[in-house]
Amino acid sequence: MPERPFTFQRGFKQRGGGLPIHAHDEAQLTFAASGMVRVHTEEGRWLVPSQLAVWIPARVPHRVDVLTDAELWMVHWEPSAAQAWAPPLPLDHTFALRVTPLMQSLLDAAFAADIENERAELIARLMLHELMSTAHAPTFLPLPTSTIGIRVANMALDDHKNRLSIEELASRAATSVRTLSRLFPSETGLTFKAWRQRARIVQAMDRLARGNAIADVAAEFGFSSTASFSHAFRQVTNMTPTSFLGMEDQLA
Repeated sequence: MPERPFTFQRGFKQRGGGLPIHAHDEAQLTFAASGMVRVHTEEGRWLVPSQLAVWIPARVPHRVDVLTDAELWMVHWEPSAAQAWAPPLPLDHTFALRVTPLMQSLLDAAFAADIENERAELIARLMLHELMSTAHAPTFLPLPTSTIGIRVANMALDDHKNRLSIEELASRAATSVRTLSRLFPSETGLTFKAWRQRARIVQAMDRLARGNAIADVAAEFGFSSTASFSHAFRQVTNMTPTSFLGMEDQLA
């Protein structure tokens, strides 16, 4: 194990930038101190607004899109250190998480100037334990893996106003409603109806983060009113669009 098998790195990214698909030999925690990014892997995509973080295991290919000017704080662990220091729970999958007060304090301390090695190691160790105490954030959109599933998902994502029925989508994808009804739960863990609603809300989060008004976003995604949009938003995220913008409520 290297003398210091972890690193703390701060980066500033401009809106519209990002990183092409790549992988790290180390496990990575990326915290959005400000702004918003979107992380893509083969599993799906995660929206990471300010005050959320995303965990990416070692050697997982991923791409990062910068949706607004963002300040990112990144912690990397060598796999041997992550395995030795983490609690006996799996950290072998990507997930977004709400940053707890303790994790926020650890990050603040980690990125303070001239932190000594012994203190830095204690912080890096404790961060791994705090990962397991943090509720996952509902900003993940799982993506299907089959050719038909991907084709339908792309059409549904482009259908912002939700005008195409499942029958029409199935017909355009040269498949059947029955096949779609089996395919989405097996490949995404969600029924097609639930997946489609989550897709609309995750896309709406993107628009809200870019500064679009709630009423305009509700109309763009085919909701009859801001009230119906707010209701659907809360069903998926356990918070309202207003609280999402202020990040005032704790995610479930």
